[in-house]
Amino acid sequence: MAQKVFINLPVTDLQHSTAFYKALGFPTNPQFSNEMASGIVLSEHNYIMLLTHDFFAGFTPKPIANAHQATEVLLALDCESREAVDEMVAKALAAGGATYAEAKDMGSMYSHGFADPDGHIIEVFWMSGPPPA
Repeated sequence: MAQKVFINLPVTDLQHSTAFYKALGFPTNPQFSNEMASGIVLSEHNYIMLLTHDFFAGFTPKPIANAHQATEVLLALDCESREAVDEMVAKALAAGGATYAEAKDMGSMYSHGFADPDGHIIEVFWMSGPPPA
């Protein structure tokens, strides 16, 4: 069983992308940060690793996708409430992100999302109960 999850995302401007995620309220972990990477702490065991394109390219033989033109992955983060979903999206917009769809209210689940400065889609959601088994 995995102990921690590290989501690696290629970014064109590491300082700008780091500032974006900090504006959302996520701290960085200096242990996982340097001039090539920023470790963004989502929770105790979950991180987004922002990696410069050169550094990211060293981990894969495939070309790096342009997230403004193609979807390479969909990330989903749960929130404590509907209001927390709206607050996170508002922070993302204020920090230079963009929305790509309207909020969706499905009764027991509410979701909205944003794209970060590099086009990576982050879906934020709230569910009234535990996820389906």
